[in-house]
Amino acid sequence: MIDHSPRLLIVRLGSLGDVIHAIPAVAALRTRHPSARIDWLIDPRYTPVLQLVDGLDSGIPIDPRAGIGTLLRAIAQLRRVKYDAVIDLQGLLKSALLARAAGAKRVVGFPREHLREPVARIFYSETPDPGRDPHVIRKNLMLTRALGVQDLRITFPLKLPRTVTSDAVTARFEPEGFAVINPGAAWPNKRWPPQRFGVLAGEIRERIGVRSLVLWGPGEEDIASLVVTASRGAAEIAPRTNIVDLFAIVRRAKLVVSGDTGPLHIAAAVGAPVVALFGPTFTERNGPWSSGDIAISRAPRCFCHYERKCRLLQPCIEDIGVDEVVAAAEHRVAARG
Repeated sequence: MIDHSPRLLIVRLGSLGDVIHAIPAVAALRTRHPSARIDWLIDPRYTPVLQLVDGLDSGIPIDPRAGIGTLLRAIAQLRRVKYDAVIDLQGLLKSALLARAAGAKRVVGFPREHLREPVARIFYSETPDPGRDPHVIRKNLMLTRALGVQDLRITFPLKLPRTVTSDAVTARFEPEGFAVINPGAAWPNKRWPPQRFGVLAGEIRERIGVRSLVLWGPGEEDIASLVVTASRGAAEIAPRTNIVDLFAIVRRAKLVVSGDTGPLHIAAAVGAPVVALFGPTFTERNGPWSSGDIAISRAPRCFCHYERKCRLLQPCIEDIGVDEVVAAAEHRVAARG
């Protein structure tokens, strides 16, 4: 049993989308334990996200790629806190090891059949049933029941600042506003062709009446440039952005179109209207959770589920046509009003 003011640690190191999907678990724990200390162990690349989460006491950066000496010093600092419970929302061997090493008597994780690396199970003291709902957000919430949570509603308690970059973008597209197109993804298998995104931008300008801002991350500027070129003036490339800029920009967008990658999940978290394009991953697990958002998926016919590169000549996401996405975009914007 946890006392009224427990010390709790969440382990979810990455990636960006998965970090976003874990935020409702923080909200649920804070509602159940308003005076608790709630910390989050995370890859240093994603600590800016945690600075936006209301109700979290601290984000503790730990680089799993660091040397053994650095890791041991970080673990020693964790153990000094004397956590009452640790909840591992990642389910990998490295995250389970870190969860156990934090020194809490209670280490909560997923059952073996729900783990990407089943050997992680040996480091957990409790493995509650995460239920039948396949979405990762709801599975995370189900684990918090072990720590007394009963309210499993999906909420994102985010403190969203304005940034210089987001203000410049908004001013650039006034007064009509703008759509956001995100053509990149870490996995080539998740990328819709940039030329189609460009054609889509032209259709968005024609049918919805706004131009598009094309996002890009590290190594993706050339992809974004191809979209802009194919748009024939209907889109322009975004300035260089950081994670906080992305939150501030997408919350002001009239529409966000993206594959299954971090900016998509940021957009969904802030309530932006979303059209999501899915190839090798399942919308039921990773897709937008709002009933108003639209996901176009080719996962049922995919042969390379959750693989970075397609094993066939053409990734299944390329079966999605521009007309289908245009129709979804019009429907989503109309529904938003």
